[in-house]
Amino acid sequence: MNPSRILPDLQCSLLCEEVRQEINGNFLLIGVFNSLRVPQLPVVVNLCLFNRWTAGFGQFVESVRLLAPDQTTVLRKGEINFSLQDVTHNRTTVGFWGQLKFEIAGAYYVEVLVDDVMKIRLPFLVQVVTPEPPPTGGPKKGQ
Repeated sequence: MNPSRILPDLQCSLLCEEVRQEINGNFLLIGVFNSLRVPQLPVVVNLCLFNRWTAGFGQFVESVRLLAPDQTTVLRKGEINFSLQDVTHNRTTVGFWGQLKFEIAGAYYVEVLVDDVMKIRLPFLVQVVTPEPPPTGGPKKGQ
């Protein structure tokens, strides 16, 4: 029996500042985020979402969305059609969210679905951090 369709696995999903592709086809991920730490809000940033699909067969629709901390408000969403011709192949998709404005601190969520099946839900923390003041005082020259 030959399957006509096998839902793929999400091998990785990473938020980063930029994704580049070399001439040999390899990808470079620049500025992979753990969280977004800023001195004040609101802040406007550009984000890329790098997804790698594998072990599937057929045609698919990847849906991604970014949810606000209330887990209801959708800040951004997008869809990408892709296909896998063999279960040994993989497919990389890159979504770009330009001029994304974060107004409040908290846990945002990135959801990645394929054909309406949730594959991952990533928390993404936006934090306001106070910069450390420069050191003052201390020993002076000649003391």
